[in-house]
Amino acid sequence: MNLLGYNINPIYPEYPFEEIKVINTINPHSYCEAKKDTEFQNALRKADWLIPDGSGIVLAARVIRGVSIPKIAGSDMHTRLLKIANEQSLRVFYLGSSDNTLLKIEERIHREYPNIQCASYSPPFKPAFSKDDSERMVAAINQFKPDILFVGMTAPKQEKWVQTHKDKINANVICSVGAVFDFYAGTQNRAPEWMLQLGLEWLHRLVLNPKRLWKRNFISTPIFLKDVFREKLLNK
Repeated sequence: MNLLGYNINPIYPEYPFEEIKVINTINPHSYCEAKKDTEFQNALRKADWLIPDGSGIVLAARVIRGVSIPKIAGSDMHTRLLKIANEQSLRVFYLGSSDNTLLKIEERIHREYPNIQCASYSPPFKPAFSKDDSERMVAAINQFKPDILFVGMTAPKQEKWVQTHKDKINANVICSVGAVFDFYAGTQNRAPEWMLQLGLEWLHRLVLNPKRLWKRNFISTPIFLKDVFREKLLNK
């Protein structure tokens, strides 16, 4: 479904994914960031599967297209892929975050999904990676030969890195999931179920981290809504 210039896939892909390789997420904030970052915009548009990770995207589909679609959060896609990996005894690799967070992820994987072979790599914490940094990251991934690669380096950094290096990566699926690493490791709590059901996950995250998230809620959201209703008027 085309929505505001992006091809949104409001359903889960079924494994094996045939030609599907890169799975990205889109929400109102990433939409607004992509308006001023053509490299990020290109990465989102070239994703093989772009899921609606945000209540705002669900609202946009209802307003512009008159259809009801489910929100598919990065956490939901992560869980879905882990269940598939466990059922089929696949290899899963995590790229991003700290060694401590990755250790907690691997411990939980071994406990909850015993059929999964899991490995990880923590890249250096810096605004941009050097060529050598990226080569080491790709080498670590390819040495393990994962079926599924999860990338958690925050948007838009993760999506742009994947778009640049995807052809060098030996993985069947590459899924950028950002904060999911911390949620799954337990270093950051996801919203309770009742807030998820009411579409209030954004409020829970804002309360926990107002300094980092105020911009996306008080600047990006109004810009996104303006574009949604302008698109609705143009389509009349």
